[in-house]
Amino acid sequence: MAFFGLLAGILAANWPCLRVEASTTERVVTNRYSGLAIEGFDPVAYFTDAAPTLGRPEYEAAEGGAVWRFRNEGNRAWFIANPEIYGPRFGGYDPTDLVRGVTCAGNPRFWVVAGNRLYLFNREKSRDEFTADPSRFLKDAEARWPELEESLAQ
Repeated sequence: MAFFGLLAGILAANWPCLRVEASTTERVVTNRYSGLAIEGFDPVAYFTDAAPTLGRPEYEAAEGGAVWRFRNEGNRAWFIANPEIYGPRFGGYDPTDLVRGVTCAGNPRFWVVAGNRLYLFNREKSRDEFTADPSRFLKDAEARWPELEESLAQ
């Protein structure tokens, strides 16, 4: 066992692609193995391209305890300057679940930009319910979010 532990330590130290530049957090939806926020999708592309677009490893930034990927340097620069605008609201948790008092990670493929903020949903049905009456969901989700956010690990 000690041999395998030593071998893993040597590989991690000498193989840069295995390292994650930021520690993970539960306050932003991240992949617990890679540390990538929103599964590596470019958060700025939802605004500029109106589509979920996978980011590229050469355009990464560490912010809020997560590693974010972008499709180009321009999107990376926009995010670094304004993470509170381009990062998904509620850290990427589904606002319809927040209303019920539950933190459930949103899926980057089910999304809406509303009121100049990005919202992710864990299923298509939740997204459709939200788009039918965003103001109702947002009012209740905003009220519940501080308590739920506090219960998430930093």
